[in-house]
Amino acid sequence: MIRVVRLGTPRTPDEGLRVGTVRRPPRGVRKADYARRDYFDVWLPELAPSAELFSWVRSRPLTDARWRTYARRYRAEMQRPEARRLLTLLAALSAGTDFSVGCYCEDEARCHRSLLKELLVEAGGSVEPS
Repeated sequence: MIRVVRLGTPRTPDEGLRVGTVRRPPRGVRKADYARRDYFDVWLPELAPSAELFSWVRSRPLTDARWRTYARRYRAEMQRPEARRLLTLLAALSAGTDFSVGCYCEDEARCHRSLLKELLVEAGGSVEPS
């Protein structure tokens, strides 16, 4: 089962491995402390929005129209072969392994992790409902 989480929040007891799907590791945190401070055990930046897309979405206030454009562009990025393979792998692993994926954003509804959750379900993953 895949859980979608906010990185840096306390883990649940049965959460399993935490995968960070962010472009950059947490600032000011030593690499050795990522897991201990509840950020992530494994870093998978290939499932984060590209630097260009992230800069674009942060450059102006996030309106509904801007969010829809961002979502469409992120989904297009996740159609690249390397991203598709990772989504397929995570979906397959979810059948027998508990783990979580996450990002730093406070609002999941306006974060790529909400889109990633949809993509994992579309790939056949077992994802915990919100």
